[in-house]
Amino acid sequence: MIDMKRISLEPGKRVIVISDIHANLQLFKKLLDRVNYQLDDYLFINGDLCEKGDNSLEVVEFVRSLQKSSSNVFIVKGNCDVVHRYVFQESEGIIPYMKSRKSILNEMLAQNNKRVEEFNSVKHLSTYYKAHFQDIIDWLEALPVAYETDDFIIIHAGIDPKTDWKQTDEKIALYTSSFLDKSHQAGKPVIVGHWPVINYRATDVSSHNPLVDLEKNIIAIDGGNQLKQDGQLNALIIQDGTYSYTFVDSLNHYIIIEHDHKAGFNRTGTVTYPNYELKIMKRGAFFTRCQNVILGTEQWIKNEYIIEKNDSILCKTDVSTTFLSVKRGEKVWVVDDTCEGYILVKNENGEIGWIAR
Repeated sequence: MIDMKRISLEPGKRVIVISDIHANLQLFKKLLDRVNYQLDDYLFINGDLCEKGDNSLEVVEFVRSLQKSSSNVFIVKGNCDVVHRYVFQESEGIIPYMKSRKSILNEMLAQNNKRVEEFNSVKHLSTYYKAHFQDIIDWLEALPVAYETDDFIIIHAGIDPKTDWKQTDEKIALYTSSFLDKSHQAGKPVIVGHWPVINYRATDVSSHNPLVDLEKNIIAIDGGNQLKQDGQLNALIIQDGTYSYTFVDSLNHYIIIEHDHKAGFNRTGTVTYPNYELKIMKRGAFFTRCQNVILGTEQWIKNEYIIEKNDSILCKTDVSTTFLSVKRGEKVWVVDDTCEGYILVKNENGEIGWIAR
């Protein structure tokens, strides 16, 4: 049974839900400014404060300060908030993980000018963390796995499809993938992060915007921050029974469209993890029509993103296969301007796609 806390919210107050900050303190503060966060708001942070970015410790301290400033701040545990468990379980795999990733574990070492190579065993590492960072570790471990209100459930990754969802195993709650493709019997919306929403948009217009499916009673809000080149940090806003959202990202370079451009093709979609294997159908000057081997769908992929590796043809990373229409005077942010003939851009609505140069 998971550690779930039941709380009552005052009617009429605004609820803000943010997930998967992933050690990006600057973007998190920018998002709080964007929503004009006030102490009177209910603020839920749905896991993954840590990992992947540069500022795990600073995010943790900032979130703790928010919690001290207001009794309306609620934080849920995510899988990336408990990576220290691998150290205390003496898992040898944590060493190569630390050597190849940005991690709170490395930040904790750097605080005392240490590096993972200086430790001769995982047990030695464990002793260090207990001696210097037990307070932070205890705080992360004490975070609940879920919050339930009269109107919704906040949990990082998902719940079991049991009648009594509270019997969900913690591993499911923190690690389950693609929850929007599953179902549940909780009887109210379940708000999750963890699995980037763009992974659900293989054939839809490419976007990191939240997905609200009230038929399934699932709301997915992970915008791919720190994971995707065009990812974003989303804020779901709930007030008086209505849902809205806004987002911020790290794209800084924008252009103003000089001429109307109509896509001319009904091409939408995204290549996303882990569906990278392709079969070439028809090569073109700028794009190649491919069959996505895993999904079985056809996608027009920019030639520069197609590579050969170990006798397989792959898309080298996540990328939009959407063609965007834009109007003169429209402001768009540049995602990739290194390709021939077309630029990959993101518009103010969060739609990502290719436009001709």
